[in-house]
Amino acid sequence: MDNLPEVTFKPIGIVINVITEKPEQGFDWSEVVSELVIEPSLAAGLDGITAFSHISVIWWPSLAIDPDKMVLRVRPRGLNQINKVGVFASRSPYRPNAVAQTVVRLRSRRGNVLRVTGLDAVNGTPILDIKPYIPGYDSAEDATAPQWARHHRPGH
Repeated sequence: MDNLPEVTFKPIGIVINVITEKPEQGFDWSEVVSELVIEPSLAAGLDGITAFSHISVIWWPSLAIDPDKMVLRVRPRGLNQINKVGVFASRSPYRPNAVAQTVVRLRSRRGNVLRVTGLDAVNGTPILDIKPYIPGYDSAEDATAPQWARHHRPGH
């Protein structure tokens, strides 16, 4: 697999909020207000976004990037009573490519700035992409998950 191409991303914007360092696990992000400040030259790409109540934010968890913490088997959510699973069967931030995605409530748009709630990213986090959340397209009616993964949002 040494022949896989190298991939480089250029952030499209940055997260601005009052959270300046990674909080303890279990922190409730649901009421955290964040501004997604998008590169002004990309502002036209936001046209029509306010027709959606939610968006999916793809971001680079810069505080979680620590090659020494990346392991292939983890205890989901740090729960010691659960058997270890592969990192790709978890939401661990310590991954071979630490890319994160969160569905958030879109509150408003002002030019190149989106105001959202529920984004579990700290101030200064690079934004890689934004997609509209489309019910039925972004959720599977017949989806299943282990008990530990049900009814959970970041920080809840």
